[in-house]
Amino acid sequence: MKKTYHLANCDTCRRILDETGVAAKGFELQDIKTEKITPAQLDEMKKLAGSYEALFSRRSMKFRPMGLHEKELTEADYRKLILEEYTFLKRPVTIAGKKIFVGNDKKTVTALKEFLLTNSK
Repeated sequence: MKKTYHLANCDTCRRILDETGVAAKGFELQDIKTEKITPAQLDEMKKLAGSYEALFSRRSMKFRPMGLHEKELTEADYRKLILEEYTFLKRPVTIAGKKIFVGNDKKTVTALKEFLLTNSK
């Protein structure tokens, strides 16, 4: 599978998509605002990332207003929240075969670019 989950109206996601060139490399792009993540897609991401927490964004505008910063969240909570509210997915998420790249930190983007360079066909 070659897929990137992103937000089309997010400047950071757009910059990373341009920087990595995933669309030009045949990756399917899914705008998670217009095409919701399915439970099966999220479960596949979890399998590759190791946990739902690894996919969860505490930077979401809804995290603090919902009082989530004061709660002990379980894996079931993370899964439910991501499925209910797309902004809770740490993005972009790129899946390339058995590899997953989650989020927009510099280390992750660099690892994705290196992976694409060494695995381009």
